[in-house]
Amino acid sequence: MSIHAAYFDGKTSRRYRVVLTVEGDVASISGEASRCCPLSQLRVSEASRHGTRLVTFPDGAYLEIEDREGFARMLAATGHTDGLVSRLQQSWRATLLAALAMAAIIALLWRFALPVAADLVATMLPSSVESRLGDATMQALDARLLDASRLPEEQQQHIRTRFSTLAASTADTPHFELLFRKSRIGPNALALPAGRIVLTDELVLLLADDEDALMAVLAHELGHLHHRHMVHRLVHGAAVGAAGMALFGDASGLVAALPPLMLDLHYSRNAEREADLYAAHWLKAGGLSAASLAAALERLNGAKDDKPAYLSTHPATAERIARLCKLR
Repeated sequence: MSIHAAYFDGKTSRRYRVVLTVEGDVASISGEASRCCPLSQLRVSEASRHGTRLVTFPDGAYLEIEDREGFARMLAATGHTDGLVSRLQQSWRATLLAALAMAAIIALLWRFALPVAADLVATMLPSSVESRLGDATMQALDARLLDASRLPEEQQQHIRTRFSTLAASTADTPHFELLFRKSRIGPNALALPAGRIVLTDELVLLLADDEDALMAVLAHELGHLHHRHMVHRLVHGAAVGAAGMALFGDASGLVAALPPLMLDLHYSRNAEREADLYAAHWLKAGGLSAASLAAALERLNGAKDDKPAYLSTHPATAERIARLCKLR
């Protein structure tokens, strides 16, 4: 059996017109070039729908096959069969199933393996690194969202003393530093790496007539410090961003941005629930009620409109209040 082919000697770019013939266990070419070689020493490239198939000799010379159908018959006559991968590549069903399987594997890794790895890194993070993270976060907030507090020093000291007294009488309280700032984003409290809690003037004024509610909000922020939620979020964000770049290329695109955003929001909502639970137990140990935190949430909810529950980094306020009421 013979077919036409083009021969390249691997040393020059010259193209030789040849005829490939197989007799027994030996292949030979004739025409503008001639040579022979045992079939066992030849390497046949994988089949593709439109690509040219190659037959490579031991010294690097190769044949480009022009007669695809004739070559297929020649391979069949010699008993040659393509590998499993090559055969699967020719099947659109197998290709579709492989793509779906790969998408499922990536989704599972993204959903479970990546968070676990990020949590492990966050847990092993040295305190010096966490301190630098806290400094950098505080500087960014002061530059963009916060101003110096306008509250009287006496009022600030009174809040610090009341909260420190509660903390001293309650076990399992992490190290903290209470800072006051005037906010450009309304009433809020923030727990930052390295034990910083930022309390805004607007939140103090909102809860001026209910100091227990203010203590409850600070207890909630202690919960974030206890679980190191901000450190975990920062590590999650870095890990998810790097994974997004690796998987999608330009992470500035919408398709690349959505998966990291959804994952980050998921963990933020879980963190809020954990902080609520910590605050409820902490308040009870200090002689206060979880109802104080529920009252604070109601006041905050009235001060500003809630975002849609799924797109909010916090669980729906009604959901949180209902859960806290069960813990009274």
